[in-house]
Amino acid sequence: MEHLSDELLIETYQKAIDLQLSSEFIQLIEEELQQRSITYQVKQPS
Repeated sequence: MEHLSDELLIETYQKAIDLQLSSEFIQLIEEELQQRSITYQVKQPS
């Protein structure tokens, strides 16, 4: 995942949650966000 920009990683994370992808995949993204010291609040669908 180190090839993804921070912005693309955040977009990927939000999309994975929106699409209810596997919790294992979401966990991988969360770990990468933590490693990069990125905090992000998930936007709830309207």
